[in-house]
Amino acid sequence: MQGKGVIRFVAIALALACIYHISFTVVTSRVEKKAKEYANGNAAKESYYLDSIATEPVYDLGVAKFTYRECKEKQLNLGLDLKGGMNVTMEVSMVDLIRSMSGNSTDAAFNKALDLAKQRSTQGSSKDFVELFATAYNEVAPAGKLASIFATAENKGRIDYSTSNADVIKILKTESENAFNRSFEILRTRIDKFGVTQPNIQKIGGNRILIELPGVDDKERVRKLLQGSAKLEFWETYDNGEIYGGLVAANTAIASQLALTDKGAAKVDSTGKADTTQKKGDLALLNKMKPEAGKKDSAAAQALMAKQNPLFSVLIPSTYQAQNGQQSLAPGAVIGYAALKDTAKINQYLAIPAVKANFPSNIRFAWSVKSVNEKNIFQLFALKSSGREGKAALGGNVISNARNDFNQDGSPEVTMYMNADGAKEWRRITAEAAAANKRPIAIVLDDAVYSAPNVQNEISGGVSSISGKFTPKETEDLANILKAGKLPAPAKIVEEATVGPTLGQEAINNGLISCLAGLIVVFIFMAVYYNKAGVSADIALIVNLFFMIGVLASFGAVLTLPGIAGIVLNIGMAVDANVLIYERIKEELDHGKSLRMAITDGFKHAYSAIIDANVTILLLGIILYVFSSGLIQGFATTLIIGIFTSLFSAIFITRLIFEAQLAKNKVIKFTNEFSKNWFKDTDFDFVSKRKVFYIISVVIILAGAVSLATRGLSLGVDFQGGRTYTVRFDKDVKVGEIREALTPAFGGDAPEVKTFGGSGIGDNRQVRITTSYQIDNQSDHVDQEVESKLKDGLAKIGGKSEIMDSRKVGPTIANDIKVSAFWSIGLALVIIYIYILIRFRKWQFGIGATVALFHDVLIIIAIYSIFNGLLPFSLDVDQTFIAAILTIMGYSMNDTVVVFDRVREYMGLHHSKNETMGQVINSALNSTLNRTVVTGLCTMLVLIVLFIFGGAILRGFSFALLVGIVVGTYSSLFVATPIVVDFIRKDDKK
Repeated sequence: MQGKGVIRFVAIALALACIYHISFTVVTSRVEKKAKEYANGNAAKESYYLDSIATEPVYDLGVAKFTYRECKEKQLNLGLDLKGGMNVTMEVSMVDLIRSMSGNSTDAAFNKALDLAKQRSTQGSSKDFVELFATAYNEVAPAGKLASIFATAENKGRIDYSTSNADVIKILKTESENAFNRSFEILRTRIDKFGVTQPNIQKIGGNRILIELPGVDDKERVRKLLQGSAKLEFWETYDNGEIYGGLVAANTAIASQLALTDKGAAKVDSTGKADTTQKKGDLALLNKMKPEAGKKDSAAAQALMAKQNPLFSVLIPSTYQAQNGQQSLAPGAVIGYAALKDTAKINQYLAIPAVKANFPSNIRFAWSVKSVNEKNIFQLFALKSSGREGKAALGGNVISNARNDFNQDGSPEVTMYMNADGAKEWRRITAEAAAANKRPIAIVLDDAVYSAPNVQNEISGGVSSISGKFTPKETEDLANILKAGKLPAPAKIVEEATVGPTLGQEAINNGLISCLAGLIVVFIFMAVYYNKAGVSADIALIVNLFFMIGVLASFGAVLTLPGIAGIVLNIGMAVDANVLIYERIKEELDHGKSLRMAITDGFKHAYSAIIDANVTILLLGIILYVFSSGLIQGFATTLIIGIFTSLFSAIFITRLIFEAQLAKNKVIKFTNEFSKNWFKDTDFDFVSKRKVFYIISVVIILAGAVSLATRGLSLGVDFQGGRTYTVRFDKDVKVGEIREALTPAFGGDAPEVKTFGGSGIGDNRQVRITTSYQIDNQSDHVDQEVESKLKDGLAKIGGKSEIMDSRKVGPTIANDIKVSAFWSIGLALVIIYIYILIRFRKWQFGIGATVALFHDVLIIIAIYSIFNGLLPFSLDVDQTFIAAILTIMGYSMNDTVVVFDRVREYMGLHHSKNETMGQVINSALNSTLNRTVVTGLCTMLVLIVLFIFGGAILRGFSFALLVGIVVGTYSSLFVATPIVVDFIRKDDKK
C-alpha cells in the first residue's frame, strides 16, 4: 500500500482534531451539570451561575485556556427540536418603508405598482423588492416620474424634481438595505433581554431574519418584544457627581434593609427626604473600594464586601485615577459599570422604595446597549426625564435623516437632520445642556443607551454633528439607528415554531436509541455476512461515526433531529464502499489471486464505482442544503459530512487494518459458509423481461395518478401555510371529536386533526392539529387569540391536554417553500443527467438515469397519495418529504451508477462477437446483485430501526426512505439499465 505513512499520519491528525473539538462539548456539559446541581431546579439561579462563570477559564489545555463562553462557542450545538425553545422568522416590510418615504402618497400609479410588486414578491420572485417595485412602476406608468412622488420635505437634499428614476431607485435600495440592517440590529439587541443561553439571529435573505431562542416558553412575550415598534428618544442626563451621593446612600440603605430582613425585622422606612449631596467621606469610600494590583479577593472577603456594600459589590462607580493617585469621579452621564450577570440584581436594588428615595424623582436609569469590553461589562447611565409625565426630552420621530460622514479632521462622525418642530425643541435642549458644563444628551432606543455625546454648544437649524472616538462602522450603525423613528419598516412574524422541553428530551432519547440500535444491527449483519472482514468494516464504521461528530463540532454545526436521522442513515449507507470493495476482493480471490494481491486489486478496481456513487449523493446533498432551511439543513449537513468521513474510513481505515493483519500473516476471511455462494451463479434475464417491469411501473404510476386526481396529497403546513399544534392528552382521544369541538372555535373552519405518534404506533393520546384560521391576519395579537380559541375548544373534550409544540407558516413562506422544492428537484434531475453524461460519455446512460429518477419520484408520490389516511402515521408532503425525495434520488443514483460502472466495464471487456448487447448487460447486472442486495439490506435495516425508534416526527420521513430504497434498488436494475439498452439499440439501428 503506497503512502501508508501519510494516511496513518492524516488519520491520527484527524482523530486528534476531532477529540479537540468534541472536548468542548464535554466540558460545557460538565459545567452545565454543576449549574443544574447548584440551581436545584431554579432556572434563574442556573442562568446566574452560568453568567457568573461566562468569562472564567473552565478548560485548561496547558498551552491554552478557554472560558465557558468560548467553550460554548466551540461546542456541538443542539437544535431547538432537541432542546426546546422558539424559532421565529421575521420579515421586514419594505412596502411600509417605501410608502413612508413617499410621504404616504395617494398617487394611483404608485400604489398600483406597490401592490403589484408585493404580489410578485409573494409568488416567489427572487428579485429584490425595490427592483420589483421599479419594474412594476415602469409597467404601470412608463412615462411616470418617481421624483414627483418621493421629492418630499423629508427627502430634501437627496431627491428633487429633477432626480431621475434610476437615481430614486438607487436611493430606495440604499434605504431598504439600511432599514433591514437596522431591524436586524434592533432585534439582536432585543433578544438579549430574554436572558437565554446562546440565542441565534441571522439574515436569511428575502428581507427575512431568523431568530432562535433556546428554552423560551413564553411565546406571547417573545411576540410582543420582537414585533414592537422601535422607540427612539433623546434624554437629558445627570452628571455622575450629582448622583454619586445618592449611590452611597442607596448602598447604605440596601445594606441596612438586608441586615434587618435577615433578622426578620420590618423593612426600612422609606419616608423622609433623601440627602443626595456629595460628602467628603463619600470620596474616601472610592479609595477603599479600589482593588490592590495583582491581589485576588478571597471568597470570605467577597462575601464581607457584598454584605457591607451590597450595591457597590456589583456596581463599580465611574471613576478615574487623578494625578495624586486618588480615585476621582469621572465626569459625564455614566454613573457605574457592572457585569451583565449583575444588571438584573442592580435593577432590583434601584427599584426598592427606600433606595429610590435617595435619588431625584425625575431620574431614570438605563444600561448601555453594548458591553464596553469582552468581559460583558455594561455602563449604567443616569437619565433626566422632562415634564410631569416623566418622558424623554425629545422623541425620535423628529429625525428626517441621518448619515455617517467625516469631519474636517478626517474623523468619522454622524450628521443628523431634524424637521422644523424638532429643530426648535432641539435648540432649546442643546442650549441648556451646553450651558450646564456641556452636559451629554443620551440617544436611547428601546430603553438602551446607544450613545451619549457631550453638547459643545447650542445647535440651531436642526442639523447636528455627533463625533467622538468612532470607527466608520460605528458611525454607520448610529446613523442607521437614528433613522429608526422616522422610516418605519416593521418586522412581522411570518413563521414560528415552538418545541416544549419534554418533546425535545423525547427527541434526544429517540435519536440516541436509533443511533445505537442502527449501529448494532449493521455490526451484526456485516460480521455475520463478511466474517473477519466484516469486523474490520465495523471498526471503520465506528471511526466514521467518531469523525462525523468531530467534523460537525469543528464546523460549529447544529445537530437537529433530522440531522440525527442523517447520521443513522449514514450508518447504513457507509458500508456501501466496504461492500463494493469486498465484493471486488471476492472476485479477485475467485480468479486465483493471493490474498494480498486480491486486496490490492479489489481496492483499485472498486474506486471508480465508489467515487461515482458518492459524487451523485454529494451533489444532491448540496442541492438539499442550498434549497432547504432550518432543521432540514441539519439533515443535509450530516449527509454531506458523512459522505467524506465514510469514504475516508472505508477506503483508508479498512485498508490500514488489512495491512496490519497481513503484516502479521493473519488470514482475512470475506465470507462465511452460508453466505459464500449467495448470488454467485445467478443468471437472471433482466433484459428480456424488462417490458414486464415497465408495465408494473406504469400500473403503479397510473394508480397513483388516479389517486392524485381523486384523493390528492395531504399537504403539510410548509406548503399550504397555516398553524399546527401537537397536543398531548392524558387519555385516548378520537380525532373526530376534536375536529367537531374545534370547528366552532375556529369560525366554522374545520381543522385537520391526525393522530401523531405519542409513545408509538397505536398511541391515540397525541394528535397534530392543523388550521388555516386567521393565517392572513397580520395583527400582533392574532397568534395568542388563535391559541386561546384552541384551548377553549380542547377544554370541551374533557381531561387534561398540553400543547407540546406549535408552528406557524405564513402564506409567503409557504409559497417560497413550494418554489424551492420545485427548483431543487428539477435542478437535481438536470445535474444528475449532466454528470452521468460526462462520466459515461453516452447520452443513453444519462437518459436511463434521469428516467429512473422520474420513475422513483412518481412512485413515491403515488404511494403517499394511495396510502394517505390508511396508515397509522402521518404522510404529509412537507419539507421533510422533499428531503426524503432528494435522498432517495441520491441513493437510487448510487445504485444506478454502480450498475452503470459494471455495465461499462463489461461492454469494454466482455463484448465479443458471440455476445449480444442483452447478454452483456445481463452479465453485468447479475455480477452486481450481491452488492446491491447487501447495501440495500443494511440501509433498510437502519431505516426500520429509525421507523420504530425515531419517534412520530421522523416516522413519515423514514417510511418514505424505506419505500424509496426498495423503489430505487428496483429501478436501478429493472428500469435504468434496460432503458439504456433500448436507446443504444435504437441508436445502432440508425
